[in-house]
Amino acid sequence: MNDEAVIEIDLPLPRVASGKVREVFELSENELVFVATDRISAFDVVMAQGIPGKGSLLTSMSLFWFDLLADICPNHLISSYDTRSMVVRKLDMLPIEFVIRGYLVGSGWKEYQTTGSVCGIPLPSGLREADQLPEPIFTPATKAEVGAHDENISEDMAADIVGPDVLKTARDYAIELYARAASHAAERGIILADTKFEFGFNEGVITLADEVLTPDSSRFWPAHSYKPGANPPSYDKQYLRDWLDAKNWDRQPPPPDLPADVIKATAAKYQEAFDAITKENP
Repeated sequence: MNDEAVIEIDLPLPRVASGKVREVFELSENELVFVATDRISAFDVVMAQGIPGKGSLLTSMSLFWFDLLADICPNHLISSYDTRSMVVRKLDMLPIEFVIRGYLVGSGWKEYQTTGSVCGIPLPSGLREADQLPEPIFTPATKAEVGAHDENISEDMAADIVGPDVLKTARDYAIELYARAASHAAERGIILADTKFEFGFNEGVITLADEVLTPDSSRFWPAHSYKPGANPPSYDKQYLRDWLDAKNWDRQPPPPDLPADVIKATAAKYQEAFDAITKENP
């Protein structure tokens, strides 16, 4: 990895969006350039320091999954031209996220403790944190602006937003994508606990978009250390979240500065996930 993180990106193209991690530029009337920086966020706040090489790893992992899953549904990828950039089709994006959960953790666990359900889906009683669900469930969420939290919604609410037929097609794609990816990961000693997908329309065709199955959009657990009853260690920024919580940070800007050892350990988690997922043979 490089010694310094790439935080800011500038191209001689119109900038159309700037997210927590990616910058989006307009290449042509029908094409965009997605560039992944090394920025990292936690609790919806972008840290002042980045993680060297993170953007390249995220892009490479998305490219890997786009290729592996290409037969399931269309995706927006046209090409990649460096380690952190993708040329993609411009889509009319659906305004919800397609979250698939295979395990009871995170906001789903919190909701289950209160209601016994997740996004209106009743679940068996007596489940523990991080228990595997009887089958993967679709739990849609609204998309939040930078600095705000996504909000879980029911499937009926999602259908009201995008239409029932559109929702069913994209939901079925998301469930199949999750199942394929979870099987691939399991063969390599990794549990895919949950993930989120985004879809849009390309000339009327529902198309997979954005990043896909990276540690920023998914929860990966090492199978060898998985134990229900607590939130397992994960190949993502959970290490960073835990460090921030230990600092008693109030989760409001500005965040604490990240010391070199925390940056190095976080980078190692991303690299470990990438190496395990993309290795050719289990």
